[in-house]
Amino acid sequence: MLKKENPQDALDDTDLAILKYIQNEGRMSNSKLSEKVNLSETPCWRRWKRLEDEAFITGYTAVLNRKRLGFTMVGFTQVSLSSHEVENTDYFEQFVLSTEWIPLCHCIAGGADYIVQVVARDLDEYYERIHQLRRVKGVSALHSSVSVKEIKNSSLIPLE
Repeated sequence: MLKKENPQDALDDTDLAILKYIQNEGRMSNSKLSEKVNLSETPCWRRWKRLEDEAFITGYTAVLNRKRLGFTMVGFTQVSLSSHEVENTDYFEQFVLSTEWIPLCHCIAGGADYIVQVVARDLDEYYERIHQLRRVKGVSALHSSVSVKEIKNSSLIPLE
């Protein structure tokens, strides 16, 4: 059982094992999972369902190969806003949420306000996307870096 001060205090070792297997293979059958965590199918399914109900598992997605789909450019852009008024931050965040070519965005501390990941098919399309980003209401400065080699791209959470 995890320590009580940990936000995961409701999780025991079996729950953590279920999460580990599911995050690595989201399409795993309950039958296969129950074998791996040494439970019969019904208790395994109940635990899995509880982990979903309590939002430890928030969804299931397929991991797509962006290069095979033609998105060969990836860049990271630090975005500074002209002011931190709610109108500016809300407008920018709504733009990001509605823009598919920005798969990742974080509000950050430091020199900029946000960092966004931008995907594009080629350098010309990347330039157009940065140009669109520059025109978003409230954006005052951009600083972009283009990825030349992806070393790691993972959404796995350490469960150890």
